[in-house]
Amino acid sequence: MKKKSAAYISIIAILMLLLYLVLNINSSAQNDYSNNIAKYPSGNFEKLVWSDEFDGNGKLNSEKWFHQTQLPPGGNWWGGIIQHYTNREGNTYIENGHLNLVAKKETLTDQGETKHYTSARLNSKFAFTYGKVEVRAKLPKGVGTWPAIWMLNTNIDEDGAYWDNKGFGTVKWPNCGEIDILEHWGKNQDYVSSAVHNGSSYGYNVKNVGGQQIKNASDDFHIYTLEWTVDKLIFSVDGEEHFQYNPLVKDTKTWPYDSDYYLILNIAIERDINPDFVESPMVVDYIRIYQ
Repeated sequence: MKKKSAAYISIIAILMLLLYLVLNINSSAQNDYSNNIAKYPSGNFEKLVWSDEFDGNGKLNSEKWFHQTQLPPGGNWWGGIIQHYTNREGNTYIENGHLNLVAKKETLTDQGETKHYTSARLNSKFAFTYGKVEVRAKLPKGVGTWPAIWMLNTNIDEDGAYWDNKGFGTVKWPNCGEIDILEHWGKNQDYVSSAVHNGSSYGYNVKNVGGQQIKNASDDFHIYTLEWTVDKLIFSVDGEEHFQYNPLVKDTKTWPYDSDYYLILNIAIERDINPDFVESPMVVDYIRIYQ
């Protein structure tokens, strides 16, 4: 009886040891997985596939950028903004290795419409699906300024946009999809925002939005980052995440983010612009896209 009990105890001890080893291995593997997720939350994007370092001085590189100037039907840009976008060097130029995209108070008549502010809206001639975008920039200053660094699907049906001019435009906004890497309103200085617009959430009532307060957005350079994988979009400033979009249900309304998008840089002018505003630039040190 004692021999049987000793053998039984030995078997139990061996089984418990095996269970401990299995659990410990699984726990270690889970920790490794968690560590990898923490280290590479959106994939390992290391290959530089496109960039503009804005080296030198003078005009913007026309092989990389297109000036979108055509007014929408009705003669005004959407969202109640009141500027003309131009292709003039006074609104976009490179100086000392930086892009200067400048909003100005000046009267300009173009396309039969007279407006009292000018700016620029740039479309990249490069488009991609999935990757990491890094933009190092300083933002314009002034109540009523509205700078943005964002992306649209190449399939957007928008007369005058670069990719629509190339014949890609088949889908109306918002169903085409929009990714706002950065927006900043001068009336809320130093608060930066990111959002996504699509068939399930768009316009002024967009639900998918987040942001953070940063220091000296207009006086210091900060790095604005988008990481875009097959299942989520992560937005951050200087490595600090403030918004993640990862809808549980991914369909044509919630997830049009599975095809090529292009970059847009612009400064819009709102109707409540400070009457003392004269001009202010968005200064960009570099734009880099990794996959």
